[in-house]
Amino acid sequence: MKTSNKLKIFNDPIYGFIRIPNTLIFDLIADPYFQRLRRISQMGLSYLVYPGAHHTRFHHALGCMYLMQKSIQVLRFKGIEITDEEESGLLCAILLHDIGHGPFSHAMEHSIVEGVSHEFISLQFMKELNERFNGSLTVAISIFSGKHPKKFLNQLVSSQLDMDRLDYLKRDSFYTGVAEGNTNAERLITMLNVVDSNLVVEEKGIYSVEKFLMARRFMYWQVYLHKTGVVAEQLLISILKRARFLIKEGMTLISSRPLHYFLSHTIDKGNFDRSTLDLFAKLDDVDILSALKEWQYVDDFILSELCKMIINRKLLHIKLKKEPVSEAKFRVKFEKIMKKNNFSNEETSYFVFKGELKNKAYDREHQNINILRKNGKITDVAKLSDHLNLNALSKTVTKYYMCYPKEAV
Repeated sequence: MKTSNKLKIFNDPIYGFIRIPNTLIFDLIADPYFQRLRRISQMGLSYLVYPGAHHTRFHHALGCMYLMQKSIQVLRFKGIEITDEEESGLLCAILLHDIGHGPFSHAMEHSIVEGVSHEFISLQFMKELNERFNGSLTVAISIFSGKHPKKFLNQLVSSQLDMDRLDYLKRDSFYTGVAEGNTNAERLITMLNVVDSNLVVEEKGIYSVEKFLMARRFMYWQVYLHKTGVVAEQLLISILKRARFLIKEGMTLISSRPLHYFLSHTIDKGNFDRSTLDLFAKLDDVDILSALKEWQYVDDFILSELCKMIINRKLLHIKLKKEPVSEAKFRVKFEKIMKKNNFSNEETSYFVFKGELKNKAYDREHQNINILRKNGKITDVAKLSDHLNLNALSKTVTKYYMCYPKEAV
């Protein structure tokens, strides 16, 4: 049997050539659990707004690993001890940090599983892979779950300035064409250091941190929480809610076996076992899209219409405001659609609904970004920055939306 060369490279449009550092990483990438990420979109339904946003979580995971390699190199050059075992743990943890995402990402966390985050599922995947790979991921799991004694290792994987955020901002900016979201990840990494086991940024990197936080705020409101993307995601959540209801009522809906299982069972942390994990691993964007294409022809008017809206991009109208939607205005739209279609209250709620969006570009209360000053003192970036917007970025911004069919305009 021919043996394969496991030290291959990937050609990435963002960073150029990404080298696979060792055989463990190669084998993890080759595993069906990880290959599934090729079929999970990084930005969900954002391609309905930005046509180029078709990149996958596979792309993103490799990009994060590349940035982690750079970070390890920089920190070691500055005299920070990172053992070979810790290096392997960091690379595996960042490679697998998003492996628990379901199809179309965050919409699934409210639809096919209840109270089960993608981080929880990622950890289940890592534990299963650890058994397959004879304990090779033990250090990676301790880093990922924040239990490793060296705090900065976890901060490189999950914090307000981690390799995950550095990659997705740069990558999503590239694929959407939204240039304002582009950050200089390599410059930021060059400025990293460690003090008292905590990740810090050297003072000369403060303007890069400011630009990074501003880019993050811009990307959230312009891209991730774009009103068209929001209404599309809400429609997908409603579709799965309706499908679950119809299956419970005894209606037969054509779908893949894994999708049918999750729609016909209530899955939470208590019953998310090994067999559930294996079924979840068979679920990807293809299952959802093929279901939408089938369900647009079912007899149920609500499910059929909702599916057609996404398939044909004829979405609900959405209004985004800084103030909460008044109940009177909401009732006018609600009752107009209810009367026109002879719907019940519950049926109307699939087409007329409201909600809120929250975003905080920088959280000063949790894993804040610390600047290492030239005099050796550590200061929070928001205190040290002369950028007036940084304090504003620390406040939660809430916007309110209402969705309804265009004929109710």
